[in-house]
Amino acid sequence: MIIIGDTLISEDLFEKEFICNLSACKGSCCIEGDSGAPVSKEEREEIEKNFEVIKPYLSEKSLLDLEKRGGFEKDEDDEWVTTCLPTGECNFVKRDENGLLSCGIEKSFLGGKSSIRKPSSCYLYPIRLLKVGDYTALNYHRWDICSAACTLGKQEKVAVYKFLKEPLISKFGEEWYTELHEVAQAYMAEKGNL
Repeated sequence: MIIIGDTLISEDLFEKEFICNLSACKGSCCIEGDSGAPVSKEEREEIEKNFEVIKPYLSEKSLLDLEKRGGFEKDEDDEWVTTCLPTGECNFVKRDENGLLSCGIEKSFLGGKSSIRKPSSCYLYPIRLLKVGDYTALNYHRWDICSAACTLGKQEKVAVYKFLKEPLISKFGEEWYTELHEVAQAYMAEKGNL
């Protein structure tokens, strides 16, 4: 692990390569897994505040379920997550005519209507954040549904941290990311991989 400010960085972020390949996976991370997307208190509040402008980007089934159960629940680890349909789909996604799942929160944001892009657990994927004492650890999460993303990342030679430049800057700031990039360059040069 590498320390930058109050973050602990896994070297996997420099060594592993990744580019989301939505045409291959169809957004299956929005339907697979044990529960919905992890959300912070601030994210729950922002989603609730923006819900009226997010609604048009959601399916009828999701809207009915959201009306009945709400948008958030505690998972088996007592963490807040988005609610999901019985089929496993996050209530904030909608499947298009090509079978591709897209986030209604993000579509609303990109359409200039919402102030929240999407939960950081989604925006930062495949990085997972974990509190370790006073630090936030950034770890690379391996998931077999992302094998096409790993293959594409390898073909294009794009490290995880480079693929996630925008969400990392959004979460930790430009200065932090610049230092991360410099540390990554030095680390890879030392390994002889630059």
